[in-house]
Amino acid sequence: MMVMHESELLARTFEEKRPRLQAVAHRMLGSAEEAEDAVQEAWIRLHRNGAESVENLDAWLTTVVGRVCLDVLRARSRREELFEEHADPVPAPPADETADPEQAAMLADSVGKALLVVLDTLEPDERLAFVLHDMFAVPFADIAAVIDRSPAATRQLASRARRRVQGASPLPDLRRQHEIVSAFFTAARNGEFDRLLALLAPDVAMRADDTAVRIGAAQATRGAQGVAKVFSGGAEAARLALVDGSVGAVWQSKSRTIVAFRFTVEDGRITAIDLVAEPDRLDGMDIAVLE
Repeated sequence: MMVMHESELLARTFEEKRPRLQAVAHRMLGSAEEAEDAVQEAWIRLHRNGAESVENLDAWLTTVVGRVCLDVLRARSRREELFEEHADPVPAPPADETADPEQAAMLADSVGKALLVVLDTLEPDERLAFVLHDMFAVPFADIAAVIDRSPAATRQLASRARRRVQGASPLPDLRRQHEIVSAFFTAARNGEFDRLLALLAPDVAMRADDTAVRIGAAQATRGAQGVAKVFSGGAEAARLALVDGSVGAVWQSKSRTIVAFRFTVEDGRITAIDLVAEPDRLDGMDIAVLE
């Protein structure tokens, strides 16, 4: 009976961690289906080995998912090399078969999708180092164990990947975004009004959709003073998260997202905050809690 109880407890604990693991795997592989397979493999290994000897379950599971994803990426890279070696040259498409400009614009507007496109240009080890460190704050020492390199070499991989990502696409600087949004919520929780004003652009606009308004948010708040008053001394339940590839936050209840906070950061200040609570919109978002 005790064994059954421990097994259920382990399964429940794993399910709580599944969303973050799924986000890690999806960023690594770019495929929701392959990401699910990688996370399921992590569960199989955890269930087989047990958690008794694991000191840090989050780190252990992230490492396992990272290793599984790295194997998939390396195998994919080998297949692509073989295909390119033996395949005939691909002719350029006729002018009338080029990508639809509207579809191209939609892709450009989706930071999350654009990021996956750029990540596909990285070598497997580079991708793992960049994703785990820059997007999920995994220490270089832990990443080094996954790719069998020194922490210094792993840091160089992540740095090289970062330069390629920033040079390939006008993607936001996630680390800088994280610093600003994190500082904003820290100031909000501590009631540091002047600090909030410093982080907000003078003409910042905060907008809420109809569902967010129904649960208590103001439909529109404009100006740094007004937005700072809304957040000062509050935001205790907000958790930092990647929202469609950019740093934002979520308010959750029992691991279900009730409201997503989308931040626009320009020139080191927050210029817009959008509160999204409509279920259909939330279901279509790529959300990964960072805290």
